[in-house]
Amino acid sequence: MNSYEHTLIIRQDISESQSKNLIDKYKNIINENLGKVIKLEEWGLKTLSHSIKNNKKGYYLHIKFEGSGKTIQELEKAENIDEMLIRYLTVKVKKLDLETNFFEKKE
Repeated sequence: MNSYEHTLIIRQDISESQSKNLIDKYKNIINENLGKVIKLEEWGLKTLSHSIKNNKKGYYLHIKFEGSGKTIQELEKAENIDEMLIRYLTVKVKKLDLETNFFEKKE
């Protein structure tokens, strides 16, 4: 199994319930296609550096998981037709960094 980090940018105008449904949808796609979700980070609403598809902000979601090529293929096939997504990116990593949370809210 290979290790991957996958980042999604979701449109800012979706409701919280739609956001939860999207998270569950993509976790299920990973799990059903020989993958295993290791860590899920919700980075929250961030301002984009430039407008993408008429969106100035986006809700960021970061998934760290293990899987195969089939897992990535099915995940990206579903994301290509999803109107709620602005962008997505999958990066293959040698080792998952489970300690660092880059957008952790500091109190």
